[in-house]
Amino acid sequence: MLSTLRHRLHETFVRWALRERPPEPVPIILTQRRVYVLPTRAGVAYAVALGVILLGAMNYNLSLGHGLVFMLAGLGIVTILHTFRNLVLISLRPGRCEPVFAGGTAQFSLVLDNRRPDARTSLRLSIANLEPVEVDIEARGSKVAILGHPATRRGWLPLPRVTIETTWPLGLVRAWSYAAPALDCLVYPAPAARAPPLPWSGDSARGTTRDGRGADDFSGLRKHQVADAPRHVAWKAVARQHDGPLLTKLFAGASAQQVWLDWHALPEMNDSEQRLSILARWMLDADAAGLAWGLRLPGLQLAQNQGQEHLAAGLRALALYRDGTR
Repeated sequence: MLSTLRHRLHETFVRWALRERPPEPVPIILTQRRVYVLPTRAGVAYAVALGVILLGAMNYNLSLGHGLVFMLAGLGIVTILHTFRNLVLISLRPGRCEPVFAGGTAQFSLVLDNRRPDARTSLRLSIANLEPVEVDIEARGSKVAILGHPATRRGWLPLPRVTIETTWPLGLVRAWSYAAPALDCLVYPAPAARAPPLPWSGDSARGTTRDGRGADDFSGLRKHQVADAPRHVAWKAVARQHDGPLLTKLFAGASAQQVWLDWHALPEMNDSEQRLSILARWMLDADAAGLAWGLRLPGLQLAQNQGQEHLAAGLRALALYRDGTR
């Protein structure tokens, strides 16, 4: 009950502190009104120690004790100013986030700009209470901070609220601020660990592969891959070997294999996420084998093609699939 109340109060404070409804327009500048300062535990202990020393100096009428207390108190006040200045007026803007598969880690990049003539030291950035990333920014320079976040589900993963803080130089006070830049990461479905073989059909042998492998003239053997058609396995060569690996026949010519990855060709299952995982595995296997492949989803069809751009388009379609639509 108490933790829930603390969480609600914290979220209310954060919404007020952001000043803008997320996502914020860029560049995000941490102005004086957005930077907050409070003593750390070390700072509280420092203040208590000064109080004890002051009481002792007053009790024994020690002039040097008074001088020591006033000097250390002045040092603490100056520390507040330097910690505040180390964070204020930093500018943030979103960078890039490459697509990842579900179960991996999304790598969000943020660009920090320092427009002042003094360096910024020991800045820590964190999201969702994960391990913070510490960066230093040179005078009038920029720095890219990479923030990792678990990608648990396919689709768009927005960058959570970012907390940027510093306790430099003495660790007695903590200055912090919040930012909510607009940055999303595309999360592909996790490829199935075990999937049925690629759906070969009778008319699958046509077109051209990217490495010139075709079905006209025999040109050699290579190690068998999961995506290879069973009819291309060199069974006679395998039979001559004792516990040897499966080998696939290579052909040179203009024709090669193409395959359709069809939602309706999948085994009967109620879990659409499992279907998407199998399709993702098929895409990767077909691309690794150099096949031209097409995708058929309810409400969407990608023509047969090959290459990294085609693979990215297919995985994107799977990532954004929603009830028969993209």
